[in-house]
Amino acid sequence: MPTMTKKRRVINYLASGKGLTEAEARSRFGVGNLRATISDIRDMVEAHGNWEITSESTPSGKTRYFMEDTHPGERTYAYNEDGSKYMMA
Repeated sequence: MPTMTKKRRVINYLASGKGLTEAEARSRFGVGNLRATISDIRDMVEAHGNWEITSESTPSGKTRYFMEDTHPGERTYAYNEDGSKYMMA
């Protein structure tokens, strides 16, 4: 099984509905520049209109990023941790 890139691990984390700050990304995934990583991810996931990258300010003034599903509901497919797509039963 190939190792997942930092970017893929961040995408998987955000797709699970959790938010991520710069400090959290550094400690969890070793991401040094979350803003640049989010920019790359935004280009990938927003290309087809299924996901949207959003952000909010925390009380301490940091930015927390989220990835929101723009078409919630039943899906016929899902993704494995490595990013490969599979059909759901």
